Amino acid sequence: MNLEQIDVSVFQWAADKGLMTPENAPKQALKLAEETGEVARAILRNDRDELKKEIGDCTVVLSILARQMGMNLHECYLSAWDKIKDRKGETINGTFIKSTDL
Repeated sequence: MNLEQIDVSVFQWAADKGLMTPENAPKQALKLAEETGEVARAILRNDRDELKKEIGDCTVVLSILARQMGMNLHECYLSAWDKIKDRKGETINGTFIKSTDL
């Protein structure tokens, strides 16, 4: 399956579940917080297979959230890149800190 085919399948699944309305966006955001916690748990347990699934779950949730709000994941990703590409700062203890926060 390519990315476009996966999108079609994910959005059909979400539509079948009644998730594709802007009114459901707050619940989808909460779902993202849950899935992010599962990513952290997989990392802490050093479970690479679980980590792959949980990152995938986050991607599904983000894709649905973007669509609920009339956007797509690509434009959100591009917007984030435009925001960070020229950002200055330092990596301290494995975390990038913006120069404005140093």
